[in-house]
Amino acid sequence: MKASALFSIVLVLGFFPSLLSSVQAQEDTTYYVNYRKVLTTRVYVSRKYTSLLIREKNDGSRIALEPNSTLNLGVGATYNDFTLNLAYGFGFMNNNRDQVDTRYLDLQAHIYPKNWVIDLFGQFYTGFFLRNYTGPLPDIPPELAFPDMEVRKFGANVQYLLNGEKLSLKAAFLQSAWQKKSAGSIVAGMEFYFGNANDDDNILAEIIPDPLAFNRLNFFEFGPNIGYVHTIVIAKHFFITGMVSGNIGLGNTTISSDSQREGRWGLNPNYFLRGFMGYNGPLWSINANYVHNNVRIEQARNYMMDFQTGNYRINFVYRFAVGPKLKPYLDYMDLQRYIPEGLKQKKEN
Repeated sequence: MKASALFSIVLVLGFFPSLLSSVQAQEDTTYYVNYRKVLTTRVYVSRKYTSLLIREKNDGSRIALEPNSTLNLGVGATYNDFTLNLAYGFGFMNNNRDQVDTRYLDLQAHIYPKNWVIDLFGQFYTGFFLRNYTGPLPDIPPELAFPDMEVRKFGANVQYLLNGEKLSLKAAFLQSAWQKKSAGSIVAGMEFYFGNANDDDNILAEIIPDPLAFNRLNFFEFGPNIGYVHTIVIAKHFFITGMVSGNIGLGNTTISSDSQREGRWGLNPNYFLRGFMGYNGPLWSINANYVHNNVRIEQARNYMMDFQTGNYRINFVYRFAVGPKLKPYLDYMDLQRYIPEGLKQKKEN
């Protein structure tokens, strides 16, 4: 079956980011420059995913499930910390994707106001196929699919960037700034996740034996994290940015079947990886970025499970000076104009 097309709208409102940046000290312009009054436009190709990795302790089985999500073509723009992206999975970009008909809505927001890193997740997937199986069972068909399997995942990650005066992640991810010199920073914060997976026909009924079978699992997890990010700038315009953070999450997992229900509490390690690289000049930029979030939930009924969420994208960016006719309309997106005068005076002092 042909994978269903995806139409996604990603709208990143600048209310929270602009308010935060308005009361912070000014950035060090010898390290980076913001293009707040310039319209940063982009054409991009991207793919998002939410996968499920299941491992059984006793026999060492390893089962990797993936949705048949589409490769998407999108356009977008950023002005005054306000970003709007529109993407669609066109058929000519998704030929020969007949493993399973996946229906999904994948909402991911990766927001980088000054001194902060904010990630929001809301994933709704129905329809998975077997990407990989390692275990004792022979003759597992490679085309095995689970068209009615549903996965839902929600979460948020908020981190403070300690060296935000010298390091801009907007330069790496949104290209609405230019990082001129290499810099790094420790990040620290909190994250939480919750979600479920279910299939009325029993999840992985063809692979998991009846005594261990289940048709629904629920989880939630929260805890602190810490990490490090660094941008290397070469010849002022070429850049490589890498970020890694780890989390110890306290959580609960509940597995249910028609005959029984069981749950456990525990601590689990999670990680968040990001990579950005490309060219960023005064007028245009070309770059690639990758975001991967791994959430390991508490073991239940001998199963260890990881929810893996990611997004990879290639951007072609061009910046325009805003003309006098368009500027008054775009200035409505400058949310600092709506900040009370008392906060503005605090910033000036």
